[in-house]
Order: sequence, then C-alpha cells, then structure tokens
Amino acid sequence: MNREELQKILPHRDSMLLVDSAEIRDGLACGEKTISGSEWFLDGHFPDNPVVPGVILCEILAQSTCVLLAGELSGDIETYLTGIEKAKFKAPVRPGDVFKTECSIIKSKEPFYWASGKGFVNGKLCVTAEFSFAAIKNSTI
Repeated sequence: MNREELQKILPHRDSMLLVDSAEIRDGLACGEKTISGSEWFLDGHFPDNPVVPGVILCEILAQSTCVLLAGELSGDIETYLTGIEKAKFKAPVRPGDVFKTECSIIKSKEPFYWASGKGFVNGKLCVTAEFSFAAIKNSTI
C-alpha cells in the first residue's frame, strides 16, 4: 500500500500520516518510513543531533498495525490506540534512515485488539512495543 491507499484505512493526514508504505507479509504488517530530516517532530529534538522521538516510533508501529486490523475489520470502523506497553528503545533513528516495521496481532476480544511491534533500521532492532486498540463504529459516516 502506498500513502494514498493507506489514507483509505487510516484517518491520519498530512504530517500525521507517518507511514510511507505498508504491506501484509507472512501475517505481519510490514511498514516503511523514510526519515528525511525535515519532519516537524525533529525540530528541536535535538539541535545538532536530531533523533526521532520514541513516541513517534511507537506511532509509526501503531499505524503499521492498522494495516492488519483493516484486513480483519469490515464496515465503517475506526481504530483508536488505547495503550502502549513494554516500549523499549534500543538504537536511535536519525535523518536519512529508513525505518521498517514488523507488527502482529497477538490477541483480540472485540472490540479490543492487542499487537506487538518491532522497528528496524538496516536490519538493526531499534524499538519494540506492545499496543492495544479499540475498533469503534464510525458515527460520522
């Protein structure tokens, strides 16, 4: 999926759509984000040593996971991130890096879903986290 296709399943737009592309491969949501260095979240984090904030890495993982959720859900459903647990940051992500994600659904009890995600740069593990989501009927459609 490219950004245009991702916008059909994610409500994020403009600078908050943090995934450039994604696909489902072997039951995993595999996403990709190229960090150009001009992103709003790098402004001041940190001067002369820009590093992608951990919360942004978690959001990229969560948006990637929604590709899997979209395959499981039907109708006018929106997913909301309800929790982040066990986040561990192993290596910094910097401008010029291509951040790749691997996310899986680990359990569900509708309307809740739990997922696990990992993020890599050049095959090196940078972040791991677990997430929970609520899938809610969209009342605005």
